[in-house]
Amino acid sequence: MNGERVTKSGLRSPFPESRIAAVAAILTYPPGVCYSQSMKKGMDHQDKLVSLRRIEGQIRGIQKMISERRYCVDVLHAVGAAIGALRNVENRILKDHLQACVKTAFNGKSKSGKDQKIREIAGLLESLRK
Repeated sequence: MNGERVTKSGLRSPFPESRIAAVAAILTYPPGVCYSQSMKKGMDHQDKLVSLRRIEGQIRGIQKMISERRYCVDVLHAVGAAIGALRNVENRILKDHLQACVKTAFNGKSKSGKDQKIREIAGLLESLRK
């Protein structure tokens, strides 16, 4: 499809590779990175799967629109809606991370843990703005 990219994992996506990598980094916390009293493993983002499946359907719809040679403005509206929905998931995950993982690090006594979280958030924000 026109404008579509194939990711390193072989998936087709209309989004730039850097954006996919940034989202993938958010969605795949390794176990132990996000740790709090109530969480022994990584942050649980299962509640985001419904939204992500809906977005996946939107992307398939956009692909169909393009293959049917639909009007550009209609395709752009659909793309904008999918991007907005993906940003919503991104924001929810970031909010969860700040409220659980980062808050836990800042409530702890480890200065290095706090410094690590600041570097982590700074790097995350930098990658999300690309």
